[in-house]
Amino acid sequence: MSESGPNVTLGYVSGVHGLKGWVKVHSHTDPREAILDYQPWLLGEDQREVRIAGGQPHGKTLIAALPGVDGPEQARALVGQVIRFPRGALPESGEGSWYWSDLVGLEVINRDGISLGRVIKMIETGANDVMVLAGERERLVPFVNEQVVRSVDLDNGTIHVDWHPDD
Repeated sequence: MSESGPNVTLGYVSGVHGLKGWVKVHSHTDPREAILDYQPWLLGEDQREVRIAGGQPHGKTLIAALPGVDGPEQARALVGQVIRFPRGALPESGEGSWYWSDLVGLEVINRDGISLGRVIKMIETGANDVMVLAGERERLVPFVNEQVVRSVDLDNGTIHVDWHPDD
């Protein structure tokens, strides 16, 4: 799932729900239900615009009704399709906070000026968010403002961290 370019990945269709064509949705938004508020979705590789007909939390997941999807066979054909939204239509992230999609691709540099790699994705662990870095080896670095992350410079494409390269 790429998060670069003018559109941001919000989640993906993860399964089928029921006999009326509803789909299960895995959301990357916080809170997870917020994905239902972003309209229209840009669905699949062709990024066709879709305005959901309904959606709600269902247990530990979300479910959504999509126009023209009336049965489980049609819903099954959508499983795995990525849900995107235009980056420019998102509200500003605010001081000291960033969208994950803005962090992907940035170079992470430690206090000694050593590049630890580039952010290839972000993951949520429950305790804190974690940057997954690709470099000479894969690294997992917690994204904890002020304790680990010293600064984020989107203009220069860097994140400065207090992190030892052997950690």
